Amino acid sequence: MNPATPKSPVESRTGTSFRKPVVDDGMRLWEIARDSQVLDVNSSYAYVLWCHDFPDTSIVAESDGGVVGFVTGYRKPSRPDVLMIWQVAVDADQRGRGIAARMLVELFERCRAEGVTSMQTTISPDNDGSKHLFASAAKTLGLGFRSESLFAATLFPDAHQPEDLYILAADSQSE
Repeated sequence: MNPATPKSPVESRTGTSFRKPVVDDGMRLWEIARDSQVLDVNSSYAYVLWCHDFPDTSIVAESDGGVVGFVTGYRKPSRPDVLMIWQVAVDADQRGRGIAARMLVELFERCRAEGVTSMQTTISPDNDGSKHLFASAAKTLGLGFRSESLFAATLFPDAHQPEDLYILAADSQSE
């Protein structure tokens, strides 16, 4: 971490803080994704680049001086009012503390101040944990929550499951 880079953390009631990622966090994000055993792990370069290019639409959680979770996101070029969430991950020993939901809420609130009005993500049909996470975030944020088909499994060259689009927005009908 470059000491000249301000973190501007938001302290939570459990001692976990949230901030924008910096380039030095890229390796740790890759490790958390790899260790999750469920995420599609990108190259280590991709995580470093993500921290460099998309810090305003991403967030990390810190506890005891180390990064323990992250959310990566971006604003859709065709719809800059939409925050698209790419990945959410929390260290195994930190799960069950609500860190993932708090990161989503903190990130959305930060981006809402910049004109974002809705959040989207893709989730495979068997990932009930992610569905519950995003439904909880939608409820906390006062947003509707719905899904629609997006990518069929036949679009992927490997054994990837289909991906459904989940939309958290004021005008969404709740599921």
